[in-house]
Amino acid sequence: MQLTRLDWAIVALYFLFNLAIGLYYKARAGKNIGEFFLSGRNVPWWLAGTSMVATTFAADTPLVVTGLVAKGGIAGNWLWWNFVAGGMLTVFFYARLWRRAGVMTDVEFAEIRYAGPPAAFLRGFRALYLGIPINCIVLGWVNLAMVKILVLILGVTKFQALLIILGIIAITSLISTLSGLWGVLVTDLLQFVIKMGMVIVLAVFAVNAVGGIEGMKLKLAASGRGAALNFFPDLNSAWMPLITFCVYLGLNWWATWYPGAEPGGGGYVAQRMFCARDEKHSLLATLWFNVAHYALRPWPWILVGLAALVLHPGLKDPETGYILVMIGQLPASLRGLMVAAFAAAYMSTVATQLNWGASYLVNDFYKRFVKKDASDRHYVRASQWATVLLAVVSAVVAFHFESIEGLWKLLIVTGAGTGLVLLLRWYWWRINAWSEVSAMISAFVVSLAMQMGGGFNSDDPRDFAWIMIVTISITTVVWLATTFLTRPESDATLIAFYRRTRPSLVGWRRVAALAPDVVPSRDGWHNLLDWICGAALIYGWLFGIGKLLLGHTGLGILLIAIGMGAGAVIYWDLSRRGWKTVAE
Repeated sequence: MQLTRLDWAIVALYFLFNLAIGLYYKARAGKNIGEFFLSGRNVPWWLAGTSMVATTFAADTPLVVTGLVAKGGIAGNWLWWNFVAGGMLTVFFYARLWRRAGVMTDVEFAEIRYAGPPAAFLRGFRALYLGIPINCIVLGWVNLAMVKILVLILGVTKFQALLIILGIIAITSLISTLSGLWGVLVTDLLQFVIKMGMVIVLAVFAVNAVGGIEGMKLKLAASGRGAALNFFPDLNSAWMPLITFCVYLGLNWWATWYPGAEPGGGGYVAQRMFCARDEKHSLLATLWFNVAHYALRPWPWILVGLAALVLHPGLKDPETGYILVMIGQLPASLRGLMVAAFAAAYMSTVATQLNWGASYLVNDFYKRFVKKDASDRHYVRASQWATVLLAVVSAVVAFHFESIEGLWKLLIVTGAGTGLVLLLRWYWWRINAWSEVSAMISAFVVSLAMQMGGGFNSDDPRDFAWIMIVTISITTVVWLATTFLTRPESDATLIAFYRRTRPSLVGWRRVAALAPDVVPSRDGWHNLLDWICGAALIYGWLFGIGKLLLGHTGLGILLIAIGMGAGAVIYWDLSRRGWKTVAE
């Protein structure tokens, strides 16, 4: 694709504007690590939520969705649509609890929920494990997506693309190290507007190129791919047999740890909840993120993916179909903006991952175990160096991977089985630090043993399902046994946690009796109602918008109306009992 001087000027202006934002927030971020990592806990819900959406809208996402559509049609997106239930669980059962916890990272949570050497070990281990290898795998697939984009757009080799990426990472790291989370949040807002606008524009040109929606339907049917328009998979198909679909809907969303969809919230999603102004803003931020992430954003990607099946059938690497449609169908006058949009998608995710990963390394390892009494300036400087370290390692990781979807599945299976303990640690007093440690170790060992020694392949749908079932089953037995074979946390630790976070009375009655001055929370049934309505809201809008776009007007309007009705119930319930709820 030929880029003109005007295109390069647009890209350069985009980078300069981001740098200006970093310089603007430099003084504020340099005050202390609370400002650097949490923006002083004073972020409005719309900014925190949009930042979550922008982070999950990485350069890899349109490519992966295009690959999923090539493999399984629209229904291929159930690989990530199944996480809706987990997302809504975070909104209504956990967002306010996380904000009350008052921690800087979700890893720090270990030492307010538990105590002693096991809690310290859990905090340090998770800080290093999530901060370096897991974080760099995520950054690696984001880098890999950008490599594929640059190779096709600029005609360079993979190595040359990585060198360009290192330059972009250097700029992103500079912005992150200068401005901390404030700069990340504000640039996320700008980047989201640019990239969302451009993917919608590309979807319009892509659909027009195949003769409009009706023309696309006819051409897909003529090529034998008419089933690609189905919203649900054929459960006899090779790519999504019944057992795999049941695992997605019945197990995946609650039992698996996955970045951005952690059971109960975690990672950068938790970081945005911590930085929100109060519990109400924390809940609204997470609700807006889930609605935008699942219901509003996918269709421009899906439409381009469907158009790619017509325009570029039989690609060896179907994930590149998105880029080929962009190169072939986007007018020359918009190419600079599209390149800037991809840069925005890439930088948004990288900036968040670097800031989030550095928060683990500095707050939860370096400050906690290495240098406990240094100045705020020292820790800010350490955070900046940690950001640079992660940037370099992630670039190296990208060189050794080829499939983005494969990396998604790798993280899903290695985190299988840990979800239940992460959910119940808020709602059951008996869980202790060893419960979490045993779950993490068991999940990793079992899933790895099945793949390395048992001959199971996570890329094979049936094997993936059995890896999930076996790993979740064994891991659950292991952590439950560990829980009952080890001592519970001390009453002092449990009472302190109960006073601080005020979890639901269910599962904490014994501890609540020891703290009669704390008003008990009995909001479980209300949260359950909101959770069900939240899932109906998202799926109603997701499928309703899709039906409207594909020409099924009546059904589309009905589904959107169902979603709106569910949203009205949520608003009524939260307004009636209070957004910052401790039920009376």
